Amino acid sequence: MNKARIAVLGAGPMGLAVAYQLILEGYQPIVFEADDRVGGMTAMFDFDGLDIERYYHFHCTSDADFLQILKELNIGDKMRWVQTKMGYWYQNKLQAWGDPIALLKFQGLSFGAKIRYGLHAFLSTRRNDWQPLDNLKATEWIQRWVGKEAYDTLWRPLFEYKFYSFSDNLSAAWIWSRVRRIGRSRYNVFHEKLGHLDGGSATLLNAMKTFIEIQGGIFHLKSPVSEVCIENAKVQGIKVNTVFEAFDHVISTIPLPYVPRIMPNLSETIRAQYQALQNIAVVCVIAKLRKSISKNFWININDPTMDIPGLVEYSNLRSLDHTIVYVPFYMPENHPKFSDENSIFIDKVKRYLKILNPQLSDTDFINVHASRYRHAQPICPPGYLSKLPPYQLPIEGLWAADTSYYYPEDRGISESIGFGRRMAKEYHQNNKR
Repeated sequence: MNKARIAVLGAGPMGLAVAYQLILEGYQPIVFEADDRVGGMTAMFDFDGLDIERYYHFHCTSDADFLQILKELNIGDKMRWVQTKMGYWYQNKLQAWGDPIALLKFQGLSFGAKIRYGLHAFLSTRRNDWQPLDNLKATEWIQRWVGKEAYDTLWRPLFEYKFYSFSDNLSAAWIWSRVRRIGRSRYNVFHEKLGHLDGGSATLLNAMKTFIEIQGGIFHLKSPVSEVCIENAKVQGIKVNTVFEAFDHVISTIPLPYVPRIMPNLSETIRAQYQALQNIAVVCVIAKLRKSISKNFWININDPTMDIPGLVEYSNLRSLDHTIVYVPFYMPENHPKFSDENSIFIDKVKRYLKILNPQLSDTDFINVHASRYRHAQPICPPGYLSKLPPYQLPIEGLWAADTSYYYPEDRGISESIGFGRRMAKEYHQNNKR
């Protein structure tokens, strides 16, 4: 067993993956988490008697790192694959979406625009090389392929109600990775297949935490780190509630905007790189209903009366006793709307769901809850990865990364696990005795 004292900051999927892999490499990491539970954005809560994620998650057949760790933890039999459907709310009607037939039948788009849109989606799922897209703007790339008509109808509302003023400066590689991931999780060109774990994300989170603890790892929950102590360009330890604890190495997986706050001794150049980063925040409303909204797992929305890009009817993926719908309101972290009371978002959701299903009444809403996360995901402009500091910082014993570092892939459980494990392996290779 390696005697080096290693602190892992953050117990989301990436932090858990770092600690898990460090255990396999012979270390006994100590994990510090500000929340009262592990999981980060995958953490679960008691929603009126139902244990469920605060923010929706699903899995694709291409999620190799996620599927691999299920196998290693002997919980692969908990995985369930479901044929799911998509819909598109446009021109006050819910239309089928997500396959060639639905595209051809879509009302409100010319035949030529449909062909261009379908060709772009098809070629994106077959593409593997993202480097040529890295320095292109997503809006320009998409419009060049699909044309203005299809962009305005099918893409513009998704950009504007998620990224707002940042819509015109997003990386084409980043958006392409989203298209490819969903496009490759299909039985065939006509049928989508997505997955969930029996018991939700807690099945994986608890298995990882238990494995780490059995092998000698330690978790400190409700323990936000206030400072990473650095002296003479070397890590000395950390402070939690002003109490100093010595460590040889620190691997941080907390959101990058927090890094300069807890690492005041970084160089001004590196601090400026962190401070230049922008994030999307989310207010995610989850509703428990007596009636279904539709048969779709995901519904894209283009409606000037609704300030959302879409919603997820999660119970069409994971069978539950009641209908569960997630309605995310995305916005930049500094947007004034983020300061609105939860009741404002909840009232909007009730109104929107009644529009989508006029059969709904107030009595069909069993419970509604809103969760907030200021740093839900990074905003990735062209050439994003080159703008980040190295995750092995020029401080002896100090590493820092979050979901930004597996760009151009979008944030996801599988991607976080894969990157966290690779970072821990690299750490081990650099610190062999």
